[in-house]
Amino acid sequence: MINLFRNYTPLNIFWLAVLLFALRIGYLVQVPEKLEFLFVEPFARLLVPVQYEYAFSPALNVVLAAVLVFAQALLINSLINHHNLLGKPTFLPALMYVTLSGLFTPFLTLSAPLICNFLLIWMLFKLINLYKSDDAKSTVYDLGLIVAVGSLIYFPFIYLFLSIWIALIIFRAFYWREWLIAVLGYATVFFFLAVIYYLNDMLPRFTGIWLPLGKKFPDHISITSYTYLLLIPVIIILVLCFFKLQQNFFKSYIQTRKTFQLLFFIFLITALSFYLNPEFRLSHFLLCTIPAAVFFAYYFLYASRRWFYETLYLLLFISIIYFQFNKF
Repeated sequence: MINLFRNYTPLNIFWLAVLLFALRIGYLVQVPEKLEFLFVEPFARLLVPVQYEYAFSPALNVVLAAVLVFAQALLINSLINHHNLLGKPTFLPALMYVTLSGLFTPFLTLSAPLICNFLLIWMLFKLINLYKSDDAKSTVYDLGLIVAVGSLIYFPFIYLFLSIWIALIIFRAFYWREWLIAVLGYATVFFFLAVIYYLNDMLPRFTGIWLPLGKKFPDHISITSYTYLLLIPVIIILVLCFFKLQQNFFKSYIQTRKTFQLLFFIFLITALSFYLNPEFRLSHFLLCTIPAAVFFAYYFLYASRRWFYETLYLLLFISIIYFQFNKF
């Protein structure tokens, strides 16, 4: 399986669609009677004045989510190959994203984090381009706008604003106007939201939007034992990837090294921002799947023992399908 996707051939698009369906068949055969889809945060509900939470049937909800994942996988693959981050063209980033986006059943339905992954991919296109940009002010302003729009959809996305400043540190010399313009880009969207609040006589409630930022980081989270079991192969692959990256780090191009540093920080930011949710949802960690997919692809592209890496991926693939059939 891994060797097939190591090659950059159009036929892999077909096999990617097959695997996408295979990773969702267990959930489709026992899909719940109702699936809620929350597209925006409660404080931005004024922007969507219609009832949409149950607009799609459960089966259609899962199918639409799969279509979005497929589109995102191709975009990620295009991004990685365009910037030659792995050193050679391959379909492994798409394969890894499709696999990781099927890891848990909450990942298989329409959700705000899934929508925000389009914004994160868009951000990555712009963030990586900062490396060779002569004047980054317009790009940084756009990035602030994107983070603000993502915050309206899913509030923990606000922490990805830090990735803009981190990218400026990694890719560029310090220029205070670029740092300030990012703030202006973010503030632009919320200025217009404040105007909408004012026109609806709700301006005193506007400051309540930021209250979750003062929440205490939780001491523990409650997840099921099957979640821990699925994370075992994921953690093993991540550890192997970081060892492989360490071995080849200084052999890579400067832009590649800096981009992997940025992806690592994005992975940490998306993983640790879950606590802003009013209630813990596994779907939050869909935001982690984009940087994780790139790390996974790097390991599987440069792993040398075929029997080991093929077995490791097969174990992950089978575990995902098995727990889908045995979760309910």
